[in-house]
Amino acid sequence: MSESTNLPRLLEAIMMVTDEPLSDADLAEVLGHPREDIESALKQLAHEFASAHDGQGRGFVLRKTGAGWRIYSHPDFAADIATFLTHGQSARLSQAALETLAVVAYRQPISRSQIAAIRGVSVDSVVKTLQSRGLVEEYGQDEHTQATLYQTTSSFLETMGITSLSELPQLSEHLPGVETLAEVLDTEQNPDVF
Repeated sequence: MSESTNLPRLLEAIMMVTDEPLSDADLAEVLGHPREDIESALKQLAHEFASAHDGQGRGFVLRKTGAGWRIYSHPDFAADIATFLTHGQSARLSQAALETLAVVAYRQPISRSQIAAIRGVSVDSVVKTLQSRGLVEEYGQDEHTQATLYQTTSSFLETMGITSLSELPQLSEHLPGVETLAEVLDTEQNPDVF
């Protein structure tokens, strides 16, 4: 890359043509610039996008998520964009899907049988729905039971607007069943307990 390259403009052009979040490290490696310069230029772009130059503002923002930097539609237009994208279709998750997603998010990696034990119902179709929506994915197999384990995806982090799982709210110690949940998980992860 040429030294005369305007790095913020180059990064803006790259961000406009990608549909996946890009990390500072990946951009630095490909473009041959120090990671600090890439991060500084991206922060500069994010600030420029957030502050209106023409008094009107922009319809998008640049944000860093757990998976990297990405251009998003401006939050001011969230309701209108949701209407546009979901016109004629139902994009909401069912209560069962939301509950299952919460169990996976807080207890991952976790098997279907462990999720079912926590929820008290079969979760096969719900897990398939969450996989098809790109919110959960297979993680591997449990070494004791050989059951497939599931975890949340980077799309889950993006959808939640967080950079890591540590940003999820803490579970209340006073929720009913928290002790039972811990016992169920310990028993299923260590089947020799019985």
